[in-house]
Amino acid sequence: MNNFSHLDKDGRIKMVDISRKNRTLREAVAAGKITMKRETISAVLAQELPKGNVITTAQVAGIQAAKQTTGLIPLCHPLSIDWVDVRISSEGDGFMIEARVKATDATGVEMEALTAVAVAALTLYDMCKAVDKTMQIGGIRLIRKSGGKTGK
Repeated sequence: MNNFSHLDKDGRIKMVDISRKNRTLREAVAAGKITMKRETISAVLAQELPKGNVITTAQVAGIQAAKQTTGLIPLCHPLSIDWVDVRISSEGDGFMIEARVKATDATGVEMEALTAVAVAALTLYDMCKAVDKTMQIGGIRLIRKSGGKTGK
């Protein structure tokens, strides 16, 4: 017997049946970081890069990604997302990205929050790659979640 909810007793992939779960307020917070040269950080903050407002573009990309998670991760359930917030702040050698997602549904929004962070980081990377080949994305993780049977 396995402990993976996406596998049946024979080890075949399956979508988890959430039809009997209660719809409750679910919230998840995820974070990650992109590191880059100090000159690149300065250029982003001063909005001096040729592609425009990097921070706002990455925030919008993260929000859009959270709403599209079910199309990206094969076994994620489509959720009616109530709220997404993506915050990007300069920190030391790069930018911290934090995403908060809320939904009143039968399953959690962890994947949506993680996807928002990942796509926001990829957008920062894409918009800065012409001036900085040293960037690294990392530390993408779930910070906390609440709602549902397991609570916090």
